[in-house]
Amino acid sequence: MPELLLELFSEEIPARLQSRGADELSRLVQEALAPIAPANLRLFYGPRRLALAADVSAGVAAAASTERGPRVSAPEQALAGFLRKHAATREALRQDGEFWVLDKAAPAVSAVSLVAGAMPGLLRRFAWPKSMRWGGTSGFTWIRPLRRILCLLDGAVVAFSLAQGEDDGHGLASGDLTEGHRIHAPGPVAVRGAQDWVEILRLRHVVAGAADRARLVHDGLTRLAATRGLTLLDDPALLDEVTGLVEWPVPLLGRIDDAFMDLPPEVMQVSMRVNQRYFATSTADGRPAPWFAFAANLEAPDGGAAIVAGNERVLRARFADARHFWDLDRRTPLADRVPALDGIVFQAQLGTQGARAQRIVRLAGAIAPLVGADAALAERAALLAKADLTTGMVGEFPELQGVMGGYYARHDGEDPSVSDAVRDHYAPKGAADTVPAAPVTVAVALADKLDQLAAFFAIGQKPTGSGDPYALRRAALGVIRIIRENRLRLDLAAVLPKAVDAARLSAGPVAGQPPDADRQPKSERPTGQPAGTAKELVSEILAFIVDRLRVQLRSEGARHDVLSAVFATSADGDLTRALARTDALAALLGTEDGANLLAAYKRAANILRIEEKRDGPHDGAVDAALLEAPEEQALHAALVRAGESASLVQQERYGDAMTVLAQLRAPLDAFFDRVTVNAEDAALRSNRLRLLNEYRVALARVADFSKVEG
Repeated sequence: MPELLLELFSEEIPARLQSRGADELSRLVQEALAPIAPANLRLFYGPRRLALAADVSAGVAAAASTERGPRVSAPEQALAGFLRKHAATREALRQDGEFWVLDKAAPAVSAVSLVAGAMPGLLRRFAWPKSMRWGGTSGFTWIRPLRRILCLLDGAVVAFSLAQGEDDGHGLASGDLTEGHRIHAPGPVAVRGAQDWVEILRLRHVVAGAADRARLVHDGLTRLAATRGLTLLDDPALLDEVTGLVEWPVPLLGRIDDAFMDLPPEVMQVSMRVNQRYFATSTADGRPAPWFAFAANLEAPDGGAAIVAGNERVLRARFADARHFWDLDRRTPLADRVPALDGIVFQAQLGTQGARAQRIVRLAGAIAPLVGADAALAERAALLAKADLTTGMVGEFPELQGVMGGYYARHDGEDPSVSDAVRDHYAPKGAADTVPAAPVTVAVALADKLDQLAAFFAIGQKPTGSGDPYALRRAALGVIRIIRENRLRLDLAAVLPKAVDAARLSAGPVAGQPPDADRQPKSERPTGQPAGTAKELVSEILAFIVDRLRVQLRSEGARHDVLSAVFATSADGDLTRALARTDALAALLGTEDGANLLAAYKRAANILRIEEKRDGPHDGAVDAALLEAPEEQALHAALVRAGESASLVQQERYGDAMTVLAQLRAPLDAFFDRVTVNAEDAALRSNRLRLLNEYRVALARVADFSKVEG
């Protein structure tokens, strides 16, 4: 198959947009060139280029087709519409019986013609998050000024230009030229195909593949650090960014002045990462090392000595700034900073960070005894948790909020559990974060997240399918992980009302909300407005948390449908208890008895649904005197025994409850095999339907089996 090679050579593309740009190029090419079936796609991206190589067919063969049009007797407008649709004239039509018919012949199209025709429009509609104009001769835009277009099909140039009418497209036209490294090998060079392009670029100090550059950066820095007995700290996001900044990675190591080594390690790492894209290192015993690693984009004649010296000089200035904030911030105790939170807006409708801190204090105090924490310490930690937002260090590096508060609290002599809670109350921020386990930290972390959920739900700012600007899904997952991984017995249904009441008081009336919104039916409230009552709001938040738990279970490959069935029966705010019940039910359903019980439930529910439409409901007590067949007598006796499952569920003996339900399997099988539910005798029929309803009720004590898949 012919090979297509397309390279778009430009000025430096921001590192964070390169991968996205390559994906967009792939999508557009596959869409535009679908007739020649691009296959074996290879994407390349880097600081100055996006490129794609693919195998395509040689062209599209000629084809003939027949399109049947409107009836001969149809109105003129129908015929005119048919002709417009197919870009045909009336003379091209022929009559076939009662219908007009159009014979169409599509000529063969070569891959060269198809590519040349598609590329100008493809590049003009390329979607960058932000594009720029340059020069004054064209309206064509790109992420940065586009300088060359290389387009080859089996080694031959596919000729096209970006000119469009009076717009000259910056004079850009396709060719066979690329460029190497800006310093080591400037200027154009011709290539003949994808493999040739990769090899020529490498000879000219450009590694075309992003994965290859990432490996060179990581392995090179790791080896260089190892020569001094150091370990490179793992930072995948920084590695991705650096990969997008260099075309020819050259690993280098710089020295950190000993005078700065008493700064908090997090301060040093963030300053190096955010400001300079340096990697931190550690010693063999895990302590921060006075060395930093980075990748240069060229091989210097002096082995990089001048580059290292320059970077060390810049880092000294950065650390000097950090030292200034570190020393200045510690002059004011964290507790004295709390009043300043009243001057920081949390959210326009929800007041200040000061008001939020007070809500978290009250909520943490209420949660503390439920998780084995000292209430006074939890309240103290909650009061100080947001105070570092007023510090210079957090103003310079927002990533350090919480972390710096922990350092400053320790410096002020706060109880260690308080300083640890201040440091860790944001955790977990992501899937890779460790979940807090210390009781005081758990209380404050839960209070912080539950207040966040309650506050934004109170003003109607709930996540949508297209966005979650206030990170409420992350907050809910944080609550779930803290509870699950610490196996907490915490009833959210009892805690959430406190969070909701406080949030509603802080939120006050929402703009545009009628004064009697609490009495307004939920179905009539405009989108974006909060639930009408505190009870509704608690229910919505709990349902949202459970939905996140369901998503988490699905990602783990667990039975999320069983969780839905359990919560449909009882909206249990104790997630640990609900999960234990879910696990027990999932274990039962994984057995032959459980599968048969589920099948029997669906059969019984289907029969009842049909018959209740005729003369239902059939929910009265079963008349034992009308139980004629031995099978229905046995089923009734088994259902009476199964009533014990409700008591076992209350005692949280879920395994035993499932064992009791499993004993229904044999009498159920016999009942459905030998008993006719819709007997001719009306009394017998009604009694047997009530017997099936009792079976449905027995299972409903454990879960809503209608929500179980399978």
